[in-house]
Formats: sequence, C-alpha cells, structure tokens
Amino acid sequence: MPGESFNHTTVASASIDDVWAALDLPLTWESIGGIDRVVDSVTDSQGRLQSFSFDSIVAGNAYRGEATSAEREERKLMAWNIVNSEIAGVISVTLTEAGSDTKISVDLTVESRGILASMFFAVISKTIGDGLPRSVDAFAAGFGHV
Repeated sequence: MPGESFNHTTVASASIDDVWAALDLPLTWESIGGIDRVVDSVTDSQGRLQSFSFDSIVAGNAYRGEATSAEREERKLMAWNIVNSEIAGVISVTLTEAGSDTKISVDLTVESRGILASMFFAVISKTIGDGLPRSVDAFAAGFGHV
C-alpha cells in the first residue's frame, strides 16, 4: 500500500508547559493533521487525553477514525496511532524549549488501507502535505505572535 511521511516545525511564543497542556485538549487535535472534528474523547483522572474518535472530511465525505496513544513522554512527546477505513498512520508532536518559546515539530506518517485510498492516494497525500504546515503554524500562532 502507498505511504507518505510529512514533517513541519515551528515555534510558539509560549512555555513548554502551556503548549503541552494544549495537547491534552481534544479540540487541539481538530487543527493538527487532517482531523476535522474530534468526538468521544477519553481522558484519565489527571486530565490527560487517552484516545478519541474523529471525523476527516475528504471530497465532501466524512470518514470516522480512531486515535489511540502510541507514545507519551510528559512535556516532550505525544504520539497517536490513527486509523480509519482508508488510511492508517502515526502523528507525533515533539516539544523542545527554545528560550522562553517552544519549538513544535509534528511528524505524520500515513499509508492507504482501502482500495479507494490506494487509487487516490496521491491526491490524499497532497492534501495532507499541503495542510499540515498551515495547521501546525495556526496552532502555534494561537499562543501569540510566532
């Protein structure tokens, strides 16, 4: 099955603690990595996001998917396994201090799962590749001037 990897790095004018806290908010994931709507999020007793369902809208069609924790290192790395009927992959966000700011690096790897996705994977991957920098920059900009 076809696959593709994407990466984008930016800097947020916020502390690493503030950026990390935002990553535990389900709505944050609506603006990173092709997720259009988060539903049915699960958090633990400490407010840490554990999993969520999501919708991705592609060519006017909504595809329901699941995100489950792949890896978590407090204040440094949050990674999710993502899967829906057409694609599977991993999205990870790595944070590093940059003075009083925070460097945010997002890596996304996807591969097609279904026949339809395989046939149109070039279009799907272009859409993801074009959207990732915009969404990561918008997330960072939400903390103040980048």
